Amino acid sequence: MMGSGIAMTKAKQNYDFQKIVAVTGVLLFVIKLGAWYITHSVAILTDALESTVNVTSAFIGLYSLYISAKPKDSDHPYGHGKVEFISAAIEGTLIACAGLLIIYEAIRNLFGTPEPIGQLDYGILLITVTAIINYLVGAIAVKKGGQNNSLALVASGKHLQSDTYSTIGIILGLILLFFTKMVWLDSAVALLFALLIVYTGYKIIRDSLRGIMDEADEELLKKMVDLLEAHRPQEWIDLHNMRIIKYGSTLHLDCHLTVPWYLNVHEAHREIDKLSRLVNESFGETIELSVHTDGCLDFSCEICQKEGCTVRKAEFRRRVEWTVENISNNHKHNASLTLIK
Repeated sequence: MMGSGIAMTKAKQNYDFQKIVAVTGVLLFVIKLGAWYITHSVAILTDALESTVNVTSAFIGLYSLYISAKPKDSDHPYGHGKVEFISAAIEGTLIACAGLLIIYEAIRNLFGTPEPIGQLDYGILLITVTAIINYLVGAIAVKKGGQNNSLALVASGKHLQSDTYSTIGIILGLILLFFTKMVWLDSAVALLFALLIVYTGYKIIRDSLRGIMDEADEELLKKMVDLLEAHRPQEWIDLHNMRIIKYGSTLHLDCHLTVPWYLNVHEAHREIDKLSRLVNESFGETIELSVHTDGCLDFSCEICQKEGCTVRKAEFRRRVEWTVENISNNHKHNASLTLIK
């Protein structure tokens, strides 16, 4: 219950901060639109066009975080966190589409007759202000999303940061244009950073699809395995069939833990409690565990380090070091690391 309550609190924090992201997106879009109006720069126009995606995706992210913050119910026993992956996929698609639209506008302007550009100094100043605000809000969103395991908030933050990087490039191009008066630079700069925007959209889509398809997070699994390997007591004879699934800000860990066969139900449960405390202390209370205990078999004796065991069938031969590879399989291990069903 404690873990569920903390998960709900973090989901609420994510939702509240996404409100700030949404309001910021609207404000910056208005500023960029004003900068384009006074300059007629296609580079600034493309930056403003991307901001329409910022606004749209911010409100999509806001809605998804509202849904993911709902408590578990009979229809959604694991919660509503998966909606964040769908939100991120939509946002990544919008980002990529905005990049393609910018590429189209830049090429059309590059090979067509460009409009005369005016008041570039004021335009550069306005765009610089938006870049600073974008980066600060984006950095905070990525940090908070990482702390609370929110893909939707991380996606919003990365989007704002990618918008900042493209805006910085556009600013540099506009400064060069201001001093050289080479009008073609306006379209060239827009084209270059549109490619960066498309790539950012692709990465967000890829990450969201990994979450939707429950693709294994190798980095997270390795951290978990390293933790358990470093703190395993003698009673934890073997570990296998470990899986981690993300549901928004909540992580679900499943595994099979082999303990001495003669432990009673209460004693075996105490070992599960040890594992739960260890994981929660390192990964936070938002991780939920489902641990199945297996009693050891005769071949387990060769890898069992428990001292003073009166029912041992064979001498201890070697300690099996737990790795991502050998704990992910749904098989027990023996001294030769042969997998046994």
